[in-house]
Amino acid sequence: MKILLLTAACLLALSACATMGADPDIPEGADRTTRTEDNGDVIEEYRIAGQLRMVKITPPRGPAYYLIDDNGDGRLDRGKGEVQPVYYKLYGW
Repeated sequence: MKILLLTAACLLALSACATMGADPDIPEGADRTTRTEDNGDVIEEYRIAGQLRMVKITPPRGPAYYLIDDNGDGRLDRGKGEVQPVYYKLYGW
């Protein structure tokens, strides 16, 4: 019985992880530019009317992450303090 409950709890936890981590929406009408850094990172910038709205960084190893301008002022927003919010896609199919 304990094994059945443990298995059910693990499956429930994995299904919750599968629903999290969706890619952020690409802004409507955004111009995309892509460049590759010397360290292998692929940087995709999305701009609307010349203002930076979102950046997607894809390192050679590890998950891609996003920096987003939430309020449309052209600057990537910071969270509380000096920590900049980063969005990771953890799982998908």
